[in-house]
Amino acid sequence: MKDRYKFILVLFVFAAAYFIPLETIRVQKAILESFYMLQDYAQKHVLLCLVPAFFIAGAISVFVSQTSVMKYLGPLANKFLSYSVASVSGTILAVCSCTVLPLFAGIYRMGAGIGPATAFLYSGPAINVLAIVLSAKVLGWQIGLARAVGSIAFAYLIGLLMSFIFRNDEVEKKKVQMVMPSEEPPLRLWQQTVYMASMIGVLVFANWAKPQIQEGVWVFVYSIKWYITGAFGLLFTYTYIRWLKARWMISLVGILIVTALAIIFPNYPLLSFSAGIVFLIYSGKTSSDMTKNWIDSTWSFTLMILPLLFGGVLVAGFLLGMPGGDNGIIPNAWIAWLVGGNSLWANLLASVVGALMYFATLTEVPIVQGLLGSGMGKGPALALLLAGPALSLPNMIVIRTILGTKKAFVFFILVIGLSTLAGVLFGWMTE
Repeated sequence: MKDRYKFILVLFVFAAAYFIPLETIRVQKAILESFYMLQDYAQKHVLLCLVPAFFIAGAISVFVSQTSVMKYLGPLANKFLSYSVASVSGTILAVCSCTVLPLFAGIYRMGAGIGPATAFLYSGPAINVLAIVLSAKVLGWQIGLARAVGSIAFAYLIGLLMSFIFRNDEVEKKKVQMVMPSEEPPLRLWQQTVYMASMIGVLVFANWAKPQIQEGVWVFVYSIKWYITGAFGLLFTYTYIRWLKARWMISLVGILIVTALAIIFPNYPLLSFSAGIVFLIYSGKTSSDMTKNWIDSTWSFTLMILPLLFGGVLVAGFLLGMPGGDNGIIPNAWIAWLVGGNSLWANLLASVVGALMYFATLTEVPIVQGLLGSGMGKGPALALLLAGPALSLPNMIVIRTILGTKKAFVFFILVIGLSTLAGVLFGWMTE
């Protein structure tokens, strides 16, 4: 089956290379736009978003016991507890549709049920408190409230539906959980919590986006985001040396160099952040067995996910261009014209377009604002906000690799279908 897919892919690439009209300006701009989008993705999202997420995913697979994952997120876990934990995660992480993938892959491969795992997959990028607040301020309180209610409800509903549809596939996991012996994880539960929290803190605050509205607590947090990130980094270093038995001399040298770079080049935080990653990898590979296993697991997630993401970003850039621009092969005017009003077709198209586009955290709000100004209906606007942040073409390619074609396709249909339905109802209520 895999060889068949490879053959179809090769055939498609050959046909595109043979027939694509490279002499037309639109096609040339779309090709250039795909590489612009890849460059933008590499500059803004790989080091700060994906790399910490890969490390967290690797830590989940090495330091969190499978018994613990299945106890709280497995198919036999308490439904209210497991779905609540999975759904609330988005308010804590505030990550984009691609950054959530390594974390999802980590808990799913450790034994989480298909329901809680997909609830987490949707909620991670969708239930972003800052994005919801920004939506209410920029797009109106009605859209902000509808987005908040819809995102939380969808996380529960999608998880429950996935669990019901694939209930027979979960039988094997249930059998494993029933006979699974208790195991002693490398770290105690409270140590796991502190260790994971330190890395999640780095991930969240390093990617804290600048609010468009210059007032309130969000602006204050943004002004000190790197100090908070550094504090979480020091907490991580302590756990790394004390509990993971990392070589303290290398870690100390790393701290001094990272601190020096942050002081000398305060306007280039990526420089010190990158230096920290280098020292972390080097010390991890040369310290204890625990750190070596962690780095190896992180590397395996990177090799599995990153190439697919890069390929997906290129395709998304070619089709739709950079968010806010109009250089993709599909003109923005077509999209704005097709999603006017509140018809079922307009809402469905908005959901599909949102699912294909890649939105960095918070960028969906100004894009929807521009589309509303071009005649987009309020229903399709909500449909795009509910489907867009949770899915993207790069994200969908990776999800299919993790879940398989059948489960991934059902997940996509549920997100798009529910977003369409919510858009139709919202448009009808606000007409």
